[in-house]
Amino acid sequence: MEKQNRGPYILAAGAGAQLLTGIPAAWGAFQRPVMQGYGLSRGQAMLAFALLVASYGVGCAAGGLLQDRRGPRTAGLWGTALLAGGFLAAALVPPGNVVLFLLVYSLPAGVGSAFLAPAVMACAQKWYQDKKGWATGMAGVAMGLSGAFYTLFVRGVGGRWGIRVCFAALGLVMLLVCGGGAVILRDPPRPKQAKPLPGMDHRQMVRTRQYKLCVAAVALSAPPVLLFSPEIYSIAADRGLPENFVPFSIVLGSAASAAGRLLCPAGSDKLGRKRVLYGVYLGLAAGSVWFAFAREWWVLAAYALLTFFYSGGAAVQPALNTDLFGLRHAGVNYGFIALGMSGGSLLSYIGSQALPLTARHWLAGGCALAGLFCVRLVKPVEKS
Repeated sequence: MEKQNRGPYILAAGAGAQLLTGIPAAWGAFQRPVMQGYGLSRGQAMLAFALLVASYGVGCAAGGLLQDRRGPRTAGLWGTALLAGGFLAAALVPPGNVVLFLLVYSLPAGVGSAFLAPAVMACAQKWYQDKKGWATGMAGVAMGLSGAFYTLFVRGVGGRWGIRVCFAALGLVMLLVCGGGAVILRDPPRPKQAKPLPGMDHRQMVRTRQYKLCVAAVALSAPPVLLFSPEIYSIAADRGLPENFVPFSIVLGSAASAAGRLLCPAGSDKLGRKRVLYGVYLGLAAGSVWFAFAREWWVLAAYALLTFFYSGGAAVQPALNTDLFGLRHAGVNYGFIALGMSGGSLLSYIGSQALPLTARHWLAGGCALAGLFCVRLVKPVEKS
């Protein structure tokens, strides 16, 4: 009975925390205010975003280790402290000091978000072992809504009192919501005589071909969205979308992201992980081509399609990981898979600085097709 009664609370706690960890999907709402409020150039603001996503990937590995050793509550509380601390510290950074901004904001905010993500996802899957995809989607759907939440918050609080007050207010909200959610997280009880859950540890996992393919696929899924999301406001405006409706690019993208995080992993419980991931990468490839030519209102639709498939794939991946490598070390194993996000973020940053917009679209489509090829090669892990 305890397992049945506790599961919904775990999902609710995870959703509350995830609502505030989807900063990368919402960075378009932060880009201009950060540039104006801190005196950063376009390249410096893009670097802050890239470093945040890269530190998220690295932090997932560290957070997963902490979660496996000390439990999801400890990992969640540490994540809350780092995430909220990064936002509170950013409120004190003087204008023009990009190095300090990167150190006190991008690094701890990225790592803090990463500590929370494996704790929530692994914990939810352990409570719902027969519906891992559905549980991952339910816990992660709030992350998809982060874009809408941050857009409204930044426009409301930041538009009235400035980005520093906005950062400080967000830090306090994170302490309350993420901290409260982390306190609730707990792995399901196991009978004293029960055998340990099966599964590889991260040292065994990283030596497998399946791990290398999954990391590559995660990295290649990032460019179709991360090459454009920091500048989606300017892209939409340049392509003829009325200025009053430009913020809806993030809001609609956020809604599509939430739908992808819910529908794709739930569908993978019935259709299979790889079949759904085939659809994800084909959708990213097709969406990249459409986005290259979209204008006016079609920009919103094309960008929403990309965020749907990108977020849907990110939500299916944790369930695929536990299918391949088991539940016993789910947190740290997911963290090591998420290192692909660091690679994808760095690839996206380099592409955004080195390539014109048209070439970025073709790079995005090529990465999606390469990711599809990687997923196609993943086979079940042979039991030793």
